[in-house]
Parts: sequence; C-alpha cells; structure tokens
Amino acid sequence: MIYLVLATSFLWLFWFSERYAWWGKTLDLRRARVLMYHMIKEPTPGAKFNGLRVSPDLFEQQVRWLSEGGWRFVTMSELADQPPSDKVVAITFDDGFEDNYLNAFPILKKYNAKATLYLVVDRHDRDWSVSKKSHHNSGELKNESKLSDEQIREMLASGVFELGGHTTTHANLAKLNNADKYNEIAASKEHLESLFSCQLSSFAYPFGIYNHQIDPQLVKKAGFESAVTTEDGIPLDVQTSLYELPRIKISGKDGFFAFKIRMRRSKRGLRK
Repeated sequence: MIYLVLATSFLWLFWFSERYAWWGKTLDLRRARVLMYHMIKEPTPGAKFNGLRVSPDLFEQQVRWLSEGGWRFVTMSELADQPPSDKVVAITFDDGFEDNYLNAFPILKKYNAKATLYLVVDRHDRDWSVSKKSHHNSGELKNESKLSDEQIREMLASGVFELGGHTTTHANLAKLNNADKYNEIAASKEHLESLFSCQLSSFAYPFGIYNHQIDPQLVKKAGFESAVTTEDGIPLDVQTSLYELPRIKISGKDGFFAFKIRMRRSKRGLRK
C-alpha cells in the first residue's frame, strides 16, 4: 500500500511540476509585464472560448495581488515613454466586450489601476473568429455584448482606460494585400480619434497574426508608437521591440496560482 501511495504522490508531483514549473527562475522584475485579457465574466458552460473569459472574482484577486505587491499600473502609452523600472505592469483588453465596462472597470477603479482597451471599430454583430478559422462559425463571440460608445466615453473620462487600435473589422491581416492592411490599421485610428476626441498610440494585431517584415512598418506609418502581439512572453527591452511586444496571456481556464507563475515567467508551465 505504501508503494502505491508513494507512486501516486510522485506522479502528482511530476504532473504539478510539469504543469506549473514552479521552480523556474523569476525573470528580471525590471522587465515590464503586459497582460492580455478579453472578457471579464463568468465562463459559459460548454462554450468554446472560455479561455477568453476570466471571472470577475478571479480578476479582482489578480488586480488586488498586483496592487498589494507593489506593481505599478501603466497604460501602453506610458509604458512606451518610460525607462525600465521595477514591477511595472500594463493591463490590456482586446476587442471591446461590454463586460470590460460592467465588470473590469469597477475593479480597476477600486484599486487605482489603469488599462488599455484595444477596440474594434465595427464590433457589433460581427463574428470575427471565422476570419481566422472558417469552422469557428458558432456565433459565440458575435453574440457577446459589445461596448457602446457612451460606455467607452465614460471609461476614457475616468482616466482608468486609454484606447488602442485593433483594426476596423478585426481583420485577419494575413489575408489582405498591403493597401487593405494599411486601410484597416490607419482608418481605425482616424475613426476612433475623431469619435472619442483622443489620441491612440498603441495597436494590437488581430489574432496576433501579422507579417513580421511588413506589418510593423505599416503600423508605424499609420502613426502608432507601439504594437502588441499575442506571443506569450515578457519583453527583454520595450524600446527594442516596440512594434512586436509580447504579452502574458491571462486565461479563464487558469487559477490564481497559475497567474502568479505567469507573472514570474510568462509561461504557466514548461510548455505554455
């Protein structure tokens, strides 16, 4: 019996170590952490995209831990303009889901935190997931409520949020020619700046899909000062990777312990 217990314990420890790599070295705290969120809401049973849904309770636990741990919240425009310093974190939200206003906004205000919202202009009644994979045609993301212009104005007026660009239609840039790519990027900036009377300095590549040789140059030409990807990681130096900044993916399928591991190393375990 004792051998069974020992064997079971060994297998559990092996699984735990492989899943979380808790023993891994913490990356330099002078390297800024950029966090990627989408929705702050309870998971939907049986839904495909529950990784994009972080529960409000878990989100508050994460923000409280950052605040109490001495992390300094910055927007992406602030991150691009400052020299490296200890414990800097930039929270980002992609797309423009209404729960960002209903659930994330009050929590961020409560802890004097800041965030950058990468907003799709034409976000209502659009299922952009099919632009990446045609079989993602369930309508799941299309049916999620999106932010209204009035809600966005309140978020911006509070000083908690700033806006970033995310194209006009959440386009898959890999499927477009260079002229259409530039139009998606530049027109979204122009439209949002005019509509909300603000300046956009940062851009997020939809789906994280882009041409490394061409698209960063188009983003820069459109007037953006930085761009984020969906590559999991912590930038070695913000200034040398301004148009291809990695982010730490915050998944609704992870718990709080995994979040703390990701803040240390970006990856939850050995492989992701």
